[in-house]
Amino acid sequence: MKHSIFFPENPNQEKVGTAFYVAPEILMRQPYGKEVDIWSAGVILYMLLTGVPPFDGANDKEIFDAIVKGDPDMESLPWPNIHENAQQLVKDMLSLDPKKRPSAAEVLDHQWLKDNGVVHPLDKLILKKIKQFRAMNKFKKVALKILMEMTSEEDIEELRKMFKSLDTKDEKVIPREKLEKSLARSGSSLDEESAKVIVETADTDGDGFIDCNEFITAMRSFSQHKDEHLKKAFKHFDKDSDESISREELGSALKENGIDDVDEIEEIISEIDTNADGKISYEEFCAMIRS
Repeated sequence: MKHSIFFPENPNQEKVGTAFYVAPEILMRQPYGKEVDIWSAGVILYMLLTGVPPFDGANDKEIFDAIVKGDPDMESLPWPNIHENAQQLVKDMLSLDPKKRPSAAEVLDHQWLKDNGVVHPLDKLILKKIKQFRAMNKFKKVALKILMEMTSEEDIEELRKMFKSLDTKDEKVIPREKLEKSLARSGSSLDEESAKVIVETADTDGDGFIDCNEFITAMRSFSQHKDEHLKKAFKHFDKDSDESISREELGSALKENGIDDVDEIEEIISEIDTNADGKISYEEFCAMIRS
């Protein structure tokens, strides 16, 4: 993403940028230049390699606090399995000191890129995310679709780019067969039949294609949803505004999405309703989304 169109002689001091990608010097209102774009590219590279943002939080303030603190997690999986040259490149690009970040030319000339070309590990990332999506209960999938509709274009810009890189014919949808084959190639233990089941899960409307919204819903990191969006999504289901989602309200929401199974509704209630009062509170709803 771009923080500015050009860089004048006098460095900018205006606070701009999307929460996940903004550089620390912008947040601290320090003069900044083209190094902020190297930071943003480092955030994107981190996300492509791991599937999660390097600096996360429940709201913008928590994200900004994490960015200013620096020190992204590069110890947990999958980092031990990522080449040390790739790890070093990400660390350099996410240096808190702008002067220590490589230039764009130095990034392109980095040894990791020379040895491997531009690695684009989408298959494994997609596999990981869709497996997580497949394991969710059906109410969570419906809720995520609602949240997806509330998300700003800026917040999902990189996932749209990721989808576009797969949608090579610019048809706005990916045929399931194409994604099945891609997933089957990405893991030695995943056969085409298993891939088919996973892709069927992402294809929430059952039309035989994965569209961009379905892709983003399955791929998005669930901790990224903002508090105000969670409240709006909860109110979407809480039709009588009594600060809870009843069995009837849950059943109605699921029926609108083609799910009309009493046993399944009871199973979902028992999974989410941690205090066993027979309904879903806002806190229980948020815990489900962020779990």
